[in-house]
Amino acid sequence: MSVSVVVADDHEVVRAGFAALLDTQPDFTVLGTASDGTEAVLLCRELRPDVVLMDVRMPHLDGIEATRQLAGTGDPGPRVLILTTFDLDQYVFDALRAGASGFLLKDVTAERLFDAVRVVAAGEALLAPAVTRRLISEFTRLRPVQETRPSAVLTALTPRETEVLRLMAEGLSNPEVARRLVVTEETVKTHVSRILSKLGLRDRTQAVVAAYESGLVVPGRERD
Repeated sequence: MSVSVVVADDHEVVRAGFAALLDTQPDFTVLGTASDGTEAVLLCRELRPDVVLMDVRMPHLDGIEATRQLAGTGDPGPRVLILTTFDLDQYVFDALRAGASGFLLKDVTAERLFDAVRVVAAGEALLAPAVTRRLISEFTRLRPVQETRPSAVLTALTPRETEVLRLMAEGLSNPEVARRLVVTEETVKTHVSRILSKLGLRDRTQAVVAAYESGLVVPGRERD
């Protein structure tokens, strides 16, 4: 599978460095680079890459707003991997809500970068349990438990699909969900696909956000 990529960062050295790294892989094609969020949005709409590496802090339009614009067109758009030199906590919630599929620190190893791009391009979410915990923490800060209300949107899900969504929100992978529910991994994949389709979501990352925003999972009690 060939993966096309756009790199967006306002620092030329960083931008060129990531592009050069990605170009070393035979299954990656770097279509172009952008120096700010506005340029990134225009470039992605023109070139239609599979994945965009998006810096958080850029002039004119930051990476989170650029992600929101790319994810909000109704078009499938590229998968977005957020790049940051800073601690992730302050950006996790906003970026995931905007439509990002994962995060990378700029000091990421080459192999980790390559793996992340391939995972996201394949339609999976780069959302490790540690990142899920940060999401829960940020959600708790932004929306106290008593303000959380169950959403009618989830009534479209079957009881088993609701349970799968709950476990996804805990950060469990498909194999872990399968073991917990004593079903096959293929069955879990089918449930996940139906959940995303019914709720109109792009990937697992958005499903986790939906689980917390809907009140299905209450921060601090997600493992009850």
